[in-house]
Amino acid sequence: MASPSIQTPSSSSSASASIPRWKYDVFLSFRGEDTRKNFTDHLFAALIERGIRTFRDDEDIQSGSEISPTILKAIEESRFCVVVFSKRYFHSRWCLDELVKIIECVKENGQTIIPIFYHVDPSDVRKQTGSFGKAFVNLEKQNKEKAKMWRNALRKAGNISGWHLKHE
Repeated sequence: MASPSIQTPSSSSSASASIPRWKYDVFLSFRGEDTRKNFTDHLFAALIERGIRTFRDDEDIQSGSEISPTILKAIEESRFCVVVFSKRYFHSRWCLDELVKIIECVKENGQTIIPIFYHVDPSDVRKQTGSFGKAFVNLEKQNKEKAKMWRNALRKAGNISGWHLKHE
């Protein structure tokens, strides 16, 4: 059952025909080596405890299934996408491809992105500066066309108001 703060489609046939039904309330996008054993585990547990249907790659992928199509489908079937930007999120082509898909789904399906800037500055995400900028130069050399899509997705996600968690 979805949490009370998540709206579900109305029961009328005309409204339900135009509003997609969501398999998941939340899709978690994160760099595993940065946050899986700490922040993301705690966030995932808190969401599940509150009855929020949450997709996280190591919980919902069946053994032997192809990861890419499974994750892309989970993004499409999630009402909210929580993106945990961490220091090495930007180093992963896989994370960046997820982000491109998330931005695409926001535009096409009306999903909502909730960015969490985990010990990174939101302006570094938006502008690809700081440690993000250095890593991006290497990725750009490998694939200029994808790098253009990644930059656009990062700029859009970085402009969304979210949570900024800093080292204290």
